[in-house]
Amino acid sequence: MSAAEVQDTQAETLDAFHYGGFHVLQPKGRGHRSGMDAMLLAALVADERPIRVADLGAGAGAAGMAVASRLAKAEVVLAERSPDMADYARRSAAHPLNAHMATRLSVIEADVTATGRARRAMGLEDDSFDHVIMNPPFNDGSDRRTPDALKAEAHAMHDGLFESWVRTAGAILRPGGQLSLIARPESIAEIIAACGRRFGGIEITALHPREGENAVRILVTAIKGSRARLSLRFPLVMHQEDTHRFAALFDDFNNGRAAYARKR
Repeated sequence: MSAAEVQDTQAETLDAFHYGGFHVLQPKGRGHRSGMDAMLLAALVADERPIRVADLGAGAGAAGMAVASRLAKAEVVLAERSPDMADYARRSAAHPLNAHMATRLSVIEADVTATGRARRAMGLEDDSFDHVIMNPPFNDGSDRRTPDALKAEAHAMHDGLFESWVRTAGAILRPGGQLSLIARPESIAEIIAACGRRFGGIEITALHPREGENAVRILVTAIKGSRARLSLRFPLVMHQEDTHRFAALFDDFNNGRAAYARKR
């Protein structure tokens, strides 16, 4: 498991990540629960400088907190639209077990799709971040929806979603800032189209469960204002052959021991 459950109540759990490096309060039996995807997303930020990072659609905050856990000079803003999930993020950031990085974490309630003055009023100012990370909803809106409204909000994709999320990333990133996201492979065309002229130097890595199996995720990074060409990086295999054990590199990503740096 990518998160060790250390507290269990009827309504929520307190889960340890990075071998206890930080802890996240998450709803139990409803809503989106963070795991490997969040840790892989966090691994895309490979920057030892003092940086400001926005985690868009942060949920309970696992990905952004993983960045703060691994990078001691990173200040992270957790942006979440759902008041319920934003409350989990606030309580996670303020939890005593996260006191060592609490001053570098903040939470805002913000709709990632908002534009202009409305977006800025929510705390997502223009040209104010060095990195933006995102794990947008990945289920097609026409798929059968879960009866769990909180989970449906986190998972259901709608037309133009990548365009609106990437547009916001382009607005709030400083020139030369990095966009990082994790998605399903079928979204690749929409992601490239959304980057458009805003981002260049797109690097895409396909993640395969095992040798010979189709990719289940893609990792994407891009640079604001870059004119470099798109690059397909060497694919990565997540599990050891014929087992459910993570390959050593993925175990390092999952537990904050390594970052997946860009090639250029």
